[in-house]
Amino acid sequence: MVVGSGAVIEVVGVGAGGLSSLGELERTLIAAAEVVVGGERHLGMLEPASGRDLVTWPVPLKPALPSLVASWGERRVVVLASGDPLVSGIGSNLIELVGAARVRVHPGVSSAALARARMGWSAEASAVVTLVGRDVDRLRRDLSPRARLVVLMAGERGPVEVAALLVDEGYGASCVTVLGDLGSEDESRIDGVARSWDGRLTPRLYVVAVECRHDGGEQVGRSLVPGLADDAFEHDGQLTKRLVRAAALAHLAPQPGDVMWDLGAGAGSVGIEFARQHPRNRVYAVERDPTRADRVRRNARALGVPGLRIFEGSSADRLPELPTPDAVFIGGGATASVVEMAWQALSPGGRLVVHGVTVETEQVLLAARLTHGGALSRISVDDLEPIGSFTGWKPARAVVQWSVSKPVAQTNSAEREDNAEPEDKDG
Repeated sequence: MVVGSGAVIEVVGVGAGGLSSLGELERTLIAAAEVVVGGERHLGMLEPASGRDLVTWPVPLKPALPSLVASWGERRVVVLASGDPLVSGIGSNLIELVGAARVRVHPGVSSAALARARMGWSAEASAVVTLVGRDVDRLRRDLSPRARLVVLMAGERGPVEVAALLVDEGYGASCVTVLGDLGSEDESRIDGVARSWDGRLTPRLYVVAVECRHDGGEQVGRSLVPGLADDAFEHDGQLTKRLVRAAALAHLAPQPGDVMWDLGAGAGSVGIEFARQHPRNRVYAVERDPTRADRVRRNARALGVPGLRIFEGSSADRLPELPTPDAVFIGGGATASVVEMAWQALSPGGRLVVHGVTVETEQVLLAARLTHGGALSRISVDDLEPIGSFTGWKPARAVVQWSVSKPVAQTNSAEREDNAEPEDKDG
C-alpha cells in the first residue's frame, strides 16, 4: 500500500456509448479534474482543456502504479475505466494499493451484465469467469454439462482458445457466442458451435458467452466434490488415492480465499483439489523432485487451476518463503521438524493434515498428537480385483492420518502477516 495520503481518486466507469452515457455528477468530476488517467480510447473522448493533464496507463501497469499514484499528490484525479471498474478493472488495483477510503468508484454497467442481458440469462443461473490477465486453462474448472458461462477476456485469439479448450474437455457441442462492443452503436454478435469454430474476425472489445453441452461418451464432466478419480491425474504411483484424498480434504475444510500448503506434493492431487474448491483459494506446493514438480504443473493446468504455485526443493528449506497458511497437508517427508514448522506457521483456526505409511512416520504423528491434540486414524481400503476366474479383495497400503485444528486465539492477536504471493524462484 502506498505510504502517505492524497486526494480521493475518482474512478468513473464509462460504457461503450462514451461520455454521453455518464450522469451529471461524473461529467462534473471530469470537467473539474486536474489529472485524468485512462487508456487511449478513453482519453480520446475528451476535449482539450487548459490546466488538465491527460495520462495514459504505463505498460506494464502494476509495477509502475505505485510511483504513478504517488505523483498525483493532492491534485484532483479522475480515472476513466470501462464499465464497472471493480470487475477485473483498475478500481480493484487502486483499492488494493491505497485503500478503499481513498478510492471512490462510480460504476457503469458491466460488460458481464450487458452480456447476460443479450443472452437472456439471469445472474443466478449463470457464472462470470474472468480470464483477463489469466491463463485460459482456468476455464476448465468451471465446465459442467449445463453451465452458462460469461467469459471476460482479451486478445484476438480468445474465442479460438476457448473453443479449442471446450473441444479438448469433451464440450465440443457447446454454443459459443462472441458479443462485441456491447452498449455501442457498433454492437455485434457472432454465434457458433465450439467444434466448428474457426478463426473468424474478433471485435477488439468482446465477451464470450458459453452454453456448455457435453458431447457424451466416456469423457465426463468433473465434479467439484473432493475425490476426483485417480486417473484424472498424471502420476508415477506417488498419488494420494481417491478415498484417502477425500478424507484429507474433509479435514482440510477449504473455505473461499484460503491459503494452503501442499508439502511433498507428489502428483499434487490434494493441493489441486483444494484449489478447485473456490477460485480465490491459493495453493503453494513444495516438491523436491523436479520431474514430479513438472508433473504437478501439468496436472494443475489440466484440472483448471493453473495459478497453483510450485516450489522445488525440500519443505524445510522452502517453508520460510511461503505466506501464512489456513490449511497444510503433508503427504511426504513428514519429519518431526517439518510437522512442527507447519504447526507454528499455521494461522489460528487453521487445519493440518499429515499422512504416513511407515512406522517411523507413525511415531512422529503419535508424538505430534500428544503435543497438539487432534485425531489419529488408520485408513485401510480394499478393492475388488480379479483372482484368476474369480474375484477377491486386494488391500492397499494402510495410511495413518493425523488431523488437527489450531486453536483460535482468545485475545487480540497481531495483524496477520501479509499474504502477498512470494516470488517463485523456480519459475
